[in-house]
Amino acid sequence: MGWRNLGWRVLLLCQLCVCQTAARPRAAEPANPQVYRNPDSGFCYTIPFTWVDRTKEMASDDADARKPHSQVLLAIFERPPQAPNRDINPTVVIASEPISAYRGLKSAADYFGPLAEVASSHGMRMEGGPYQVVINNRRLARGDFTKQMNGATVRQSTLVLLDRNSVLSFTFIAEDEEHVNSLIAQLRLGPCGRA
Repeated sequence: MGWRNLGWRVLLLCQLCVCQTAARPRAAEPANPQVYRNPDSGFCYTIPFTWVDRTKEMASDDADARKPHSQVLLAIFERPPQAPNRDINPTVVIASEPISAYRGLKSAADYFGPLAEVASSHGMRMEGGPYQVVINNRRLARGDFTKQMNGATVRQSTLVLLDRNSVLSFTFIAEDEEHVNSLIAQLRLGPCGRA
């Protein structure tokens, strides 16, 4: 199934992001940060200054899962995934999958059944059930996951939006809820201004 392939890859990618937490100061944002725009699905994401874009590598890794046309739209990291470091590597992964890849998917919250199953197989635990959030007047389902790793807690939040015939998933990973929420705050749904 396409969702299992893409979901597995996203979670594997997320596993590469984490090692051990340590507090560190964050760099100030530049005046004109880079913005990823997706006019087809009507959203944009402001990429934090100095972050590393690995979307092309993820897209080429995902080539065999394209039969139902699942794809990674954006995969960015605070630092290169292969760089040696003992901290969690904050990450944002945005993916699109066809609704047809999921039998019985009627709402964005339904997506968390298969996602929680895949996450659980990788040691991540969903905290409670999915709940509704609103970003720019659009309703999304949100699910929060944690994993204990080397004595630290990895936090992942995934937002899901059903968009025409696609499931859009926005996954954010960081060392604490505040940092996850600051990454989510860079997402805009709707008009994003000029490219």
